[in-house]
Amino acid sequence: MRSRRATLLFLGLFLSLILLACSKKTDQSADNSATNPQSTSAQPGQTQPTPAQPAPAAPAPPPPIVVPTGTAITVRLAQSVGSKISQAGESFSGTVAHAVVVGGSTAIPAGAKVSGTVVDAKPLGRFAGGASLTLRLNSVDINGADHAIKTSAVAETEKGKGKRTAVLAGGGAAVGALIGGLAGGGKGAGIGALAGGGAGTGGAAFTGNKDIVLPAESALTFTLAQPLEIQQQ
Repeated sequence: MRSRRATLLFLGLFLSLILLACSKKTDQSADNSATNPQSTSAQPGQTQPTPAQPAPAAPAPPPPIVVPTGTAITVRLAQSVGSKISQAGESFSGTVAHAVVVGGSTAIPAGAKVSGTVVDAKPLGRFAGGASLTLRLNSVDINGADHAIKTSAVAETEKGKGKRTAVLAGGGAAVGALIGGLAGGGKGAGIGALAGGGAGTGGAAFTGNKDIVLPAESALTFTLAQPLEIQQQ
């Protein structure tokens, strides 16, 4: 009887020791997890992924170039226009003869394509015995982007026998400038020019009659009637 009690007491003590040992291991594992939470997720031979870095902010676009009102734009005509050969509302085209520079930057490069409208065209005999021609630019293509523009109109009239005047709509008159080998003939013959840096500068080529004719390659100077904003590339 005593032997059996001793055996049961021994077994009870042995089980208590085992339970106490297991309890200590569980407590140590919990402590390790609390102090080092990454230890439970990291596997041997593996590294934790690096957090993604935010993408750098895109640089701000450069400020636009503003071409001010009154800037002169000299254009070479791509085709002939005239008081008799053109009609009001008809379009014409050309290219910029000289680059327009603002603040050291090229706003409108030389060779940029432009388009315009014949505002008025009256042949000889329909305008108080004379002829008249009025042109205005509508748009300019800059680096493949079309920009609407508003310019003063270049108006030219001819009255009487060979008397010709050039007037810039909105005020101002100027003497016409005649260039080209008119007397000698050849390719230069009949090429007129409306050129100059100020408002009202104008001119045309005489073609043997009193109608106004501006042949292809004639240079006309328009002035901006309102600012032109150009976004830099």
